[in-house]
Amino acid sequence: MASDILLAIIIFILLAFVSFVMFVYALLTGSIEYIPLIFIVAIWLFLLVIVLRFGLLKTKRRKWGFLIFTLITLIGSSAWPIYERYVESIPTVSNEVNIYEYMPFEEDSKVVTLDEETTLQLSDPLPVIDGATALYPLYSAIAQATYPVKEYDPYYSEVMVNTTPHAYDNLINGEVDMIFVNEPSQDQIQRAKAKGIEFELTPIGKEAFVFFVNHKNQIDNLTLQQIKEIYSGKITNWKEVDGKNKPIRAYQRPENSGSQTALESLMGAVPIMEAPKEYVAAGMGDIIHEVSQYRNYDNAIGYTFRYYSQEMVGNDEIKLLAIDGVPPTKETIRSGEYPITGEFYIVTAGSDNPNVEKLIDWVLSEQGQKLVEKVGYVPIKEYGEE
Repeated sequence: MASDILLAIIIFILLAFVSFVMFVYALLTGSIEYIPLIFIVAIWLFLLVIVLRFGLLKTKRRKWGFLIFTLITLIGSSAWPIYERYVESIPTVSNEVNIYEYMPFEEDSKVVTLDEETTLQLSDPLPVIDGATALYPLYSAIAQATYPVKEYDPYYSEVMVNTTPHAYDNLINGEVDMIFVNEPSQDQIQRAKAKGIEFELTPIGKEAFVFFVNHKNQIDNLTLQQIKEIYSGKITNWKEVDGKNKPIRAYQRPENSGSQTALESLMGAVPIMEAPKEYVAAGMGDIIHEVSQYRNYDNAIGYTFRYYSQEMVGNDEIKLLAIDGVPPTKETIRSGEYPITGEFYIVTAGSDNPNVEKLIDWVLSEQGQKLVEKVGYVPIKEYGEE
């Protein structure tokens, strides 16, 4: 009897140790959905050893009871991992762009070029550029038109693409001369002021802020007021806007990203509801709570910019919504009919590089604006306009 108890203790310690190792591994990899399953399986194995060792399954009733207990616990503890795998199988609408395809001067690059020799050719010191992913095809094309031929790595060169929040950080910290982005958030403006920096925004083109849904969603149009009510949490079901009886998954973007700032600007004084969150792995095994990536559920809605969604991502699993009956096209952006049309900018913060103003002037010239148009955006100035 004593030997049986000692064996049970040893088995318990071994299972506890293995469970602890698996628990730590799950934390480090962010697979926290497996933690309940790990502990339940460990407990089940311990119970299995005990009942077999002490002959507790001699009757048919006990065997059936233990089997039913096993099925219930395993199914219950597997539900979360199975659901998480299902969620991960649903495609996202972000991180689908290979920015290396838009590097300047690269063979087979997608960078657009002019059909004429450019009137500006820069040499050292070259302005260090950063910016939004959605605008990288544009300023990469500008660099190819005006910079000397060499390799420009997207993360370590004079022409980088570190996304809007990091681009603003780099500008505030004096690590770049100019950034191609949408308007700054209030947080970015305040952080710049705290360092005695004031942003100078030069509009160079126009773009549409767009909302999209799963291509199977029967909704093709929303009013601007309905958009505001969805993102304030007032409208929560698609049936309230003549859709199916399904709750609305209204995704958002991380704070200080270009599209999130655009949403904040659109909402004005209307408070935005809390964004859907998910647990993800961070450094040193920490688990943090951050804004969920858009997943293309049939009841989801998200937002981005027209060029990024149509020209860079090209995802046929989503569709852009008309707003107030007007679809987001280059024509409706140019005419001002599409109601959520805004400017994008070259933003500077007092660079002493003499080539910065030369480059800005060229982008605003007829030739530069022609390139803006050719890339796929709407220029800020029509050709010949003074």
